[in-house]
This record gives sequence, C-alpha cells and structure tokens, in this order.
Amino acid sequence: MSQGYKLRFDQMRENDPTQTEQNETTENQDYYQQSGSTRNLCLVWPDGKRAFYNYSYLVSVAFDPGEDKNVITLCFSSDVIKIQGFLLEPLFMALFEHLPRIITATDERYATGEESLVTNILIENKDNG
Repeated sequence: MSQGYKLRFDQMRENDPTQTEQNETTENQDYYQQSGSTRNLCLVWPDGKRAFYNYSYLVSVAFDPGEDKNVITLCFSSDVIKIQGFLLEPLFMALFEHLPRIITATDERYATGEESLVTNILIENKDNG
C-alpha cells in the first residue's frame, strides 16, 4: 500500500532525517494516472465555460478521421458530445481506457501539426420522447 508515506526510520537509514517529501507537480493532470472506478470527464471551452460528465453514463464513442478535422462523438445517456480537432486518434484511444480527465478546446491557430488539438466541443441534448 504505497501512498507516498515514508517512515522516519527510513529517512534516518538514508542519512537524511531532515528530508521532506516533495509533491509530484510534474504529472499530467489532464489524465488519471491509472484505471479506476468512478471517473468524470470535464470539458473546458476557451471562454471559461465548463461541463463534466460521469464516465459511467458513457454509452459509446466513435472516431471519424474526416478530411479536414477529426471528430470524436461521445454518446452519453443524456447528451451527445462532438469533439472536433486535429490528430485526435490518441485522445480516442485514451477515452477507450477512460483516462482523460480534462479536455480543453483551444483556438485553431495554435495547431502545430505534431500533437492533438481540440478546437471545438459541441453538446446536443437527446430528446427523451
């Protein structure tokens, strides 16, 4: 059960009893670090608007490479979300494992052509009737 705890005895054995634990701040906070049970997906728009969905209500995900932009369609039980952007296949595969924690839309002009870039997020409510 390793949760970052370190006994004082271990510190003394390493000849540095004053050593302090440093938090891992370099980890990527956009993804969960390992597979787990309850997870949420937060969507963020450039204007600061946010929405989150629980992965347990995710029914299906589809990837369309498209000619200009890639499109990922997430079908939740209440809404359909379309994520558009460039080089989104790695994001699709990460969604397969429920790893993305935050997906942020960014302006197209920041596309480098070397990494994934989400340019638009559209949410459509499903009609229940």
